[in-house]
Amino acid sequence: MMSAILISANQLSQLIRTSACPIIIDVRRRDAFDASDQMIATAAWRDPEQAAVWAADLAQGAPGDAFVVVYCVHGHEVSQGAAEALRSAGVDARFLEGGIEGFIEAGGETVVK
Repeated sequence: MMSAILISANQLSQLIRTSACPIIIDVRRRDAFDASDQMIATAAWRDPEQAAVWAADLAQGAPGDAFVVVYCVHGHEVSQGAAEALRSAGVDARFLEGGIEGFIEAGGETVVK
């Protein structure tokens, strides 16, 4: 059992495009990312296999009260593993419950890549 913290689609939707918007990172595996034309608004893609490497950039570059939300397709092992790697590196990271699929189902804002 991982100790990563989750955030719901509704919680994230309320934060997007506000001053409290977290750093949102799409960690879908490359093939799943490439197969989709949608991303969550304000998100950037990063390779989930390299989370421990890019965690250092986030730990140094994030404002003091900022946190990071990572998401994959369904909110299972890919995003949970990335969130855990980030948390291990000292980043306040959460994973999106239900992934991008759950976010879209809940009416969350996406953009065309």
